[in-house]
Amino acid sequence: MMESKQQTNPSGHQEPTEVIQVGDSKITLLGTAHVSQTSADTVASLLETGAYNAVAVELCPSRYNALIEPDSLAKMNLMEVFRQGKAAMVMANLAMGAYQQRIADQFGIQPGAEQRMAISQARDKGLPVLLIDREIGTTLKRTAHNLPWWKRWTLFSGLILSLFSKEDVNEEEIEQLKQGDMLETTFSEFAHDRQDLYQPLIAERDEYMAARLLEEVRNNQHESILAVIGAGHLNGIARQLQQDIAQPAQTIEQLDQLPAPSRWPKLIPWIIVALVMTGFVIGFMRSPELGWQLISSWVLINGTLSAIGAAVAAAHPLTVLTAFVAAPITSLNPTIGAGMVTAAVELWLRKPTVSDFETLRSDTTGVIGWWKNRVSRTLLVFLLSTLGSAIGTYVAGFRIIDQLSGS
Repeated sequence: MMESKQQTNPSGHQEPTEVIQVGDSKITLLGTAHVSQTSADTVASLLETGAYNAVAVELCPSRYNALIEPDSLAKMNLMEVFRQGKAAMVMANLAMGAYQQRIADQFGIQPGAEQRMAISQARDKGLPVLLIDREIGTTLKRTAHNLPWWKRWTLFSGLILSLFSKEDVNEEEIEQLKQGDMLETTFSEFAHDRQDLYQPLIAERDEYMAARLLEEVRNNQHESILAVIGAGHLNGIARQLQQDIAQPAQTIEQLDQLPAPSRWPKLIPWIIVALVMTGFVIGFMRSPELGWQLISSWVLINGTLSAIGAAVAAAHPLTVLTAFVAAPITSLNPTIGAGMVTAAVELWLRKPTVSDFETLRSDTTGVIGWWKNRVSRTLLVFLLSTLGSAIGTYVAGFRIIDQLSGS
């Protein structure tokens, strides 16, 4: 059974709700605006009634920790971030944080105020807080898998370029946030076709959150749950609950699965290495002089472009030198990248201070801060030296082909 109505907060504004009966339990879905104090006030007034014995929020463990511990990034181990290949994910999170901070600075609205209110009120009243959203890392990986490779690059490059943007957030984006979903609106700024984003960012998460709510009702017998969700999810979650997902745990498991990685992207670096090494062998077979010319081209082009990347990131001079030396070698060993080596050297030469970690979020909202903060600068060193080496690999490869064909 489903009942639709409007909840009025103390200031007179109304927020959409859906009340759904699941067995002996009642789930109240409150559709909120992620950038509205009005929504936060509505959450507070509903919880003051004492009608609920559990509060569900549209957060995953990672986003929950980031919300209640804004300085959680200060606890990360940078070398582990690089070893585990999570540097791009950290930069994407910083990009989203910078976008949300621009909203806060421009409009005086703190995104997620209603989620903070729900968590705070639940804690004060001793109510359990249910984290019903899918882990953001899983959502981003499934989103990337849903896009062709060129759109993945467009999405990621747009996020990175947004780090250095000084443009104001326009009123249309604010309205999207009021009526929709934080993740979708953030990413749609950088995606040309929002339909590519809809399935993993909205539809899948609607089903996931509905399954989590049913799981909580059936496993923990919560009599009355207040679910604080974005207005863009209200109808979708209500529809999924009405359909009564037969096996919530199985649905959650399916939607938590990471897409199987394609084999060919992993093979490409090895194919390039094989071609380059073959070129060297052919060169030396023709003449030792030609062979050494090919090696010189490889070292100079690959090393120089990686060193330029490190220099643009304002790396330490020894890090720049390391990029020049390491890139031609690491490019022939796909198991380790130039960025891993340059980042390690930069961390050794310029170890981030406690203050760098504490001010990371605020520093990365501006262009200068990215080069000023040692943590973010190390991320830039990793990214740009890797990019330089990758470009150098292709440029040097074509140069070797040109030298062989002209000899």
